[in-house]
Amino acid sequence: MQRRKLDAAETLRTLGKSYNSGAEFAQVVVTDGLATPQDVLEAQSLHYGALQLDRSIHPVDSSLSGLLDPETCLTLSALPWLRIGDTIVIATSQPQNFDAIEAALPAEIGSVAMALALESDIHGEIAARHGSDMVRRAETQVDAPDSCRDMDRLTPLAALIGAAFALLAIGLLIARPDLFFSAAVLVAMATLLMAQILKLSAFCAGRTPPRGGGGRPRTTPPFSVLVPLFREENIARDLLQRLSRLDYPRAQLDVMLVLEAQDDTTRKALAETELPAWMRVIEVPDGPITTKPRAMNYALRFARGELVGIYDAEDSPAADQLLQVAHHFQRAPPEVACLQGILDFYNPHANWMSRCFTIEYATWFRIMLPGLARLGFAIPLGGTTVFFRRDALERVGCWDAHNVTEDADLGMRLARRGYVTEMIPVVTREEANNRPWPWIKQRSRWLKGYMITWRVHMRRPLRLLHDFGAWKFLGFQLVFLTAFMQYLLAPVLWSFWLVLAGWAPPLAAWLGTGQMTALLWCFLGAEAVSLMVGVAAVSRSPHRGLLPWVPTMFLYFPLGAIAAYKAAWELLTRPFYWDKTMHGHSTPDRPDAEIPEDQPR
Repeated sequence: MQRRKLDAAETLRTLGKSYNSGAEFAQVVVTDGLATPQDVLEAQSLHYGALQLDRSIHPVDSSLSGLLDPETCLTLSALPWLRIGDTIVIATSQPQNFDAIEAALPAEIGSVAMALALESDIHGEIAARHGSDMVRRAETQVDAPDSCRDMDRLTPLAALIGAAFALLAIGLLIARPDLFFSAAVLVAMATLLMAQILKLSAFCAGRTPPRGGGGRPRTTPPFSVLVPLFREENIARDLLQRLSRLDYPRAQLDVMLVLEAQDDTTRKALAETELPAWMRVIEVPDGPITTKPRAMNYALRFARGELVGIYDAEDSPAADQLLQVAHHFQRAPPEVACLQGILDFYNPHANWMSRCFTIEYATWFRIMLPGLARLGFAIPLGGTTVFFRRDALERVGCWDAHNVTEDADLGMRLARRGYVTEMIPVVTREEANNRPWPWIKQRSRWLKGYMITWRVHMRRPLRLLHDFGAWKFLGFQLVFLTAFMQYLLAPVLWSFWLVLAGWAPPLAAWLGTGQMTALLWCFLGAEAVSLMVGVAAVSRSPHRGLLPWVPTMFLYFPLGAIAAYKAAWELLTRPFYWDKTMHGHSTPDRPDAEIPEDQPR
């Protein structure tokens, strides 16, 4: 079949796109659908006078696998392929960078020659030969002292301390239940007050919206977007449609759909849809754990981008989101390593739970996180609509593959290394989890992850204090301890509603009437702060119709207590278990609800 040639107008347009975006001409040709990767490979072969290699026809010589490590091969898009006499043939999909490839080879290698191969063939061969080793490294690439991967190993000392604490608590409960309950009330009240002080401080500090947004970058660097998928057959087609709205030069966009090797259902769903040239599938080999951070660590090795973003399967980002992120990174100093966007929902009116979930997220992303950033605290990242400078991400070891809230942990490790996370006013909408048991399962994973993250970083409190400084150290305690302690001690706090009905708690015998009244007013004041902040959060969102539902939030959070006890049990029994949240059960409230049109106020 005769190869199609570009006419003069197409060539000029392609050259213009290449110049404006910074992408290679060949990549623009492919992503614009003017040629296939094979067409480009044949044209480059003629231009460079180089041999074409096809993985299905020309087997790779396994004896050459030690010349370059797989990570270097992926970075350079090159692979030692075969020998011809005394010459080693190096296949590449980027012939314009062959000088860098030669510089990376051992000095004693001798004569080399360049050949050309599709990037997919090079990546496929690397994955086939080195995938198991690479995924093992992906599981352990965070340094052991900073990882939770040893948390399922019970040392004799830890067992002794745990047993002693349990026996003490049980003994006190049996011998002096009044003293046990009174101590629990005081601890619960202290936690509640710390949480509300933090919430009020964040509210006051974050009254001004996050800076940034609204601009376009001078250049558009290569941008890799990782989308981890697991059993997402119900949402795969919608995901492709939503990601296709992204307004970023296609030749610089690298969307990676990350699948587990055993996930046949999602693979089948994707196979029914033709993927565009700027979107590809990365399969993660099997292993002892199946977690999102493990999958992302592996997939990042195959990424092309200088910037890296994360989306979830049900996400619907604003069209100009990546442009705004690139613009913000270009203006920000190098220590700004991460940008966190805002999450919202496209089904807030599905039922009462979705309304409450939307209010809760508005509080977290529009009040708490901007406030924490302005207070100078380290930000626990969200698992999606979060963006990184790739070099900084790799310097801190990327994600802890065993932590079920890898995002919050990564936020702390970035801060400990001196990097800064900023909030950026870009919005992604997703599906609100609005069914009771799936909500509890999701929340238990988050709370378990917060418990794990606090425990890991508090292994060496003095080192943490040194890394953070006193102010960030205080913020770390306020954010993480109050997050799970409030839920664990929630049943104790509920007793204050009985006090309003006339019940006299055991603590009353220890405190005077004035002190009990003060505690009661503290409890009511905390509820008032939550109500005020909830109203402010909804007012800053496009969901002002949810304002009448803010007072019902006190009925919503008791589900979190169930999740907290589930999390505590799993912390002891299976700390690395990832309780999967299934998506695709709730449709958008209206056809255009999934398209973010609001800017934070």
